[in-house]
Amino acid sequence: MKRRQFLQGAGAATLAAGTLVSATAKAAPEHKWKMVTTWPKNFPGLGTGANYLAEMIGKLSNGRIEVKVYGAGELVGALECFDAVSRGTAELGHGAGYYWKGKSRAAQFFAAVPFGLTAQEMNSWLYHGGGMELWEEVYAPFGLVPGAAGNTGVQMGGWFNKEINSVSDLEGLKMRIPGLGGEVLKRAGGTPVLLPGGEIFPSLQSGAIDATEWVGPYNDLAFGLHKAAKFYYYPGWHEPGTTLECFINKEALEGLPEELQLIVRNAIRIANQDMLADFTAKNNHALEQLVNEQNVELRRFPDDVLIKLRELSDEVVAEEAAQDEITKKVFDSFVKFRDQAKKWHAVSEQAYLNARTL
Repeated sequence: MKRRQFLQGAGAATLAAGTLVSATAKAAPEHKWKMVTTWPKNFPGLGTGANYLAEMIGKLSNGRIEVKVYGAGELVGALECFDAVSRGTAELGHGAGYYWKGKSRAAQFFAAVPFGLTAQEMNSWLYHGGGMELWEEVYAPFGLVPGAAGNTGVQMGGWFNKEINSVSDLEGLKMRIPGLGGEVLKRAGGTPVLLPGGEIFPSLQSGAIDATEWVGPYNDLAFGLHKAAKFYYYPGWHEPGTTLECFINKEALEGLPEELQLIVRNAIRIANQDMLADFTAKNNHALEQLVNEQNVELRRFPDDVLIKLRELSDEVVAEEAAQDEITKKVFDSFVKFRDQAKKWHAVSEQAYLNARTL
């Protein structure tokens, strides 16, 4: 009897050990992926958002997918991420669609449109208004699958080394501003300059540019932009709800089992929600530091400047959309959804916010 019990116990122990070994083997990475980003390594909000996404993919897959994050310039340059993922140098990229205007004009609509959609409206358009299907159509020729991986909310108008009291003050202004916002500035007589994040501070400090937009107080404080410019303007007319993206090499994604494909896609959606919450939680504290401790001069753009910029924005966006068929298709969907959202938010979000400030 004792011998039989011993053998049964030994068998159970062997089975348990085998199960442990099996579980350990499953936890070992089956897929080692690289993520290249347009952001400086570990940069608050944006860079850490990419890190968070990589961690979520690892946790949700129970370690079956391991993602190593590369900051701008570590593996490829900040503005080379799109091509790197397209050709398979990396499986994932983290950036913003307006950086890829040279690849597709339509890509800009999935990042930020001047006087366009807020973060809440952007997510609604993408997930329930046909936007995501259009985004996938735009990126398909490049072998990429896009996803919304974060949002900054309404950004700040930017840092300036001179006051903006009228539209004429924008003439001749050299400003770091990407995408459609840059085209609007150009129409107003300014000179838009496209620079990756890591080059903004030295360019502003040296006078190579007169002004820059970046994100908002949380990120701008981390970059030390208050040390290179005096005036901090709001609101961010050019980026009312900037969507950050994670684009996936299509071949790499389709090489995963179906359950891992779903995990990657859903991890991106989780990261999208988390980043907006992060910015909302930290922006005001950072703004108070800038104003109260760093003596930054907070200024609102004059109404006549905002009105003129809105007029120019309507012209620029419509002209951009007319350049090719796919951009027009995206534009039509975007504008239709914006008009619907404006009507609803006039009696909901906007009405409430107005009431809260009475």
